[in-house]
Amino acid sequence: MNDDALVLRRDEGGVAWLTLNRPAARNALSIALMSELETALATIASDRDTRVVVIAGAGPAFCAGHDLREIRANPGRAAYEAIFVQCARLMTRIVTLPKPVIARVHGIATAAGCQLVASCDLAVAAEDARFATPGVNIGLFCSTPMVALSRAVGRKPAMEMLLTGDLIGATRARELGLINRVVPVDRLDAETTALAQSIAAKSPLTLAIGKEAFYAQAEMSLDQAYAHASETMTRNMLARDAEEGVDAFLQKRTPIWEGR
Repeated sequence: MNDDALVLRRDEGGVAWLTLNRPAARNALSIALMSELETALATIASDRDTRVVVIAGAGPAFCAGHDLREIRANPGRAAYEAIFVQCARLMTRIVTLPKPVIARVHGIATAAGCQLVASCDLAVAAEDARFATPGVNIGLFCSTPMVALSRAVGRKPAMEMLLTGDLIGATRARELGLINRVVPVDRLDAETTALAQSIAAKSPLTLAIGKEAFYAQAEMSLDQAYAHASETMTRNMLARDAEEGVDAFLQKRTPIWEGR
C-alpha cells in the first residue's frame, strides 16, 4: 500500500478496502483523486479474488465533496463540464461494478461526498457521521448529487436536503434510507468488516447477477421489471453456483462456489 497515493488499497478476505487519502482536504474529490478511484474500481471489476469493495476516508472525514479550490482555479465551461462528467462516470462505475460496494462513513459526507455514499450499494456510518447537500448555500445547487440522492431516499426528504443544505445526523440518514446501519465510532471498522465478509461469503456470480438486476429493474415499469427479473432468475438457475447452492441446501452442507 503506497501511503502517498490518493486512494489506498488493502485486501483482506475477498474484500478490497479503498481509502480516500486526502485527509487535510477532508478527502475532497479532486480530479486526480477521482481518476485514481475510477482506475482502482476498473481493476477490481475483473479481479476474481475481490468479492466486495469498501470505500472509506482517511483522517477526520469521509468526503467533503468536490475540491472547490481546484474548480475555481480553472474556470470556464469546458473545465467545469469535464469535472462533472468525470464525477458522473465515477458514480456510474460504482453502480455498474459487478461487486457490492459499501461506504464506511465517519465525520462528514457532504455534496459529492453525500453523492458517493448514495451511489454505494450499502453504507455503514459512525454515530458522529453527518450528511448534507449544501451547494444551495453557496449558490451552486447540488444537481449531480441529486441524481444519486433521489434514487436512495424519497422525493420529499431529498428535496428538503437539497433546498435547505442542512446537515442531518446518522440516525436521520438511516431513517431516510441513505445509509443502512449506525454504529459506535469505535465499532465502525469491525461492523463494516463483518458486513463485508458476510456478503463476500456468497457466490460472486450470484452477487454480480443480483446487483445488475436490481438497478436495471428499478428503472422499468412493473411488467418490464418482472419480465427482466424472470429472465434473470432463469439465467441464474442455469449457473453452476445455483445448482451447487440448491444441492448444498438440500444436503445440509456448505456450498463450494466456483463463480460460474
